[in-house]
Amino acid sequence: MNLINKPVIRIIDELSLVGFRVVCTGERYALEIPQASKRLADRLHEIKNVINKDLQYGAFMVDAKTVEDDGYWVMVEVESFENLPEDMDRLVIPSQKYAAAKYQGTNKGIFNAYEELHKWIDGQGHRRLVDRWHVEIFESWMNPDNLLVELLDTIE
Repeated sequence: MNLINKPVIRIIDELSLVGFRVVCTGERYALEIPQASKRLADRLHEIKNVINKDLQYGAFMVDAKTVEDDGYWVMVEVESFENLPEDMDRLVIPSQKYAAAKYQGTNKGIFNAYEELHKWIDGQGHRRLVDRWHVEIFESWMNPDNLLVELLDTIE
């Protein structure tokens, strides 16, 4: 059974993101990320210059080389970093090439969806860049048992 739709290669321009960083032990991410997502949605009105209020972004490095890059960021895209709440994090992700696929299902099932995407990447002869930013674009995130997300796995 396929968990993801037919993957494609996408190049995405630089992203300017604002939101909350989540840092915890591995098993706690499935609990902490939805809480950060709700907190961001509740405070969305405080963020100026949001490009699309109906999307949330997740960002992470599979193999973070520094403490500053470790964790998971729950964010929205903004046009600029002007007049932002001081307790929110800012992140700029450079233009990158991704293997992209949509996934709909539970937050726990997303790991199996990534396995499918990684097999596709290998089968296409691409190489994953695990020390670069990987992105998830959520169209539906309020219910952890029914997410709709585009998985963007950074490739060479």
